Amino acid sequence: MKFGVVIFPGSNCDHDCYYVIESVIHKPVEFVWHQDTSLKGFDAIVLPGGFAYGDYLRTGALAKFSPVMTAIRDFARKGGLVIGICNGFQILTESGLLPGALLRNVGMKYVCKFLHLRTETVNTPFTNGLSKGQLLQIPIGHGEGNYFADTETLKRIEDNDQVVFRYAAPDGQITGDANPNGSLHNIAGIVNEQRNVLGMMPHPDRSSESILGSVDGKLIFESMVNALVGAQKA
Repeated sequence: MKFGVVIFPGSNCDHDCYYVIESVIHKPVEFVWHQDTSLKGFDAIVLPGGFAYGDYLRTGALAKFSPVMTAIRDFARKGGLVIGICNGFQILTESGLLPGALLRNVGMKYVCKFLHLRTETVNTPFTNGLSKGQLLQIPIGHGEGNYFADTETLKRIEDNDQVVFRYAAPDGQITGDANPNGSLHNIAGIVNEQRNVLGMMPHPDRSSESILGSVDGKLIFESMVNALVGAQKA
């Protein structure tokens, strides 16, 4: 199996993701340039955090026109695993691979801190190694992580079990105080209807080694490996 980590002009978490895949979960990985038009040979694609194209116009709005995004849309349609982290999540919504949008934080400030996520579903390739309701300690670092969707879309993703993570209090309760950015329903991460594309604002790449303060993020990458191994055996 092989992972690809996309580099856009302005990406700054690309090496973090590469390091986790290569040195923590010990899987083959290569960088993918934003102008590449083929993803042949890859089994999973990571869109990392950062400020693609300087977040000009708005987050993700220019990155969606990169040649690689055409390849990623085709890759996802064929069932390939795609995870977008922070800016990657923003790019996935702008590209139409995930519903909704990411708005400015309600406090209008950049927020960077560890927080708790509650696992809402294990029925995804990204959470199969977790248990429903499991709490993860994973940091955020964003100024535009406020998830928004219209009422119909929000109901649909809730009814379809597409909400993967919610911001939670340390006891697992979903509260307003636990919400760092104003996201509707405390949503921190969602999947598409096919369940092979995940977008999340918190950074599993920054929480996959104990020296960083948490190893919980590694569970997400390990779940992806489990899913890919299962697919290869099928």
